[in-house]
Amino acid sequence: MYASVADMVARFGETEIVELTDLEHTGEIDTAVAERALEDASAEIDGYLASRYRLPVTDTPRLLSTLCTDIARYRLQKGVSTEQARQRYEDAVARLRGIARGEINLPLESPPPASAEPVAVRGRRRVFDDDTMRGY
Repeated sequence: MYASVADMVARFGETEIVELTDLEHTGEIDTAVAERALEDASAEIDGYLASRYRLPVTDTPRLLSTLCTDIARYRLQKGVSTEQARQRYEDAVARLRGIARGEINLPLESPPPASAEPVAVRGRRRVFDDDTMRGY
């Protein structure tokens, strides 16, 4: 995961995380629910990063942690999201698309894998060339 439950509490406050995760009304954060949302958010992030970075990204950059908590929070609101949460989610997706396109680079200690070598494919002999068309 690119963020922890503690990261969510630090960003949004314990009260909000209790409200989003406490399905049994115990008054406590349901860590399993929060971690599942963070895992789902991390998987969504990996979908964008897979084309440019070796996964999973280790030594998580702060940007990924922020995007992960924003996505998880939006997902936890289950259809009744606030305007702020929806906007943060859309901004996170826009940043992830920028990362995928190479417009935003993650500050990673290990560089992304090198591009693959060009592939040379040998095709069949040309059907129509100067020799076969001679006389027509």
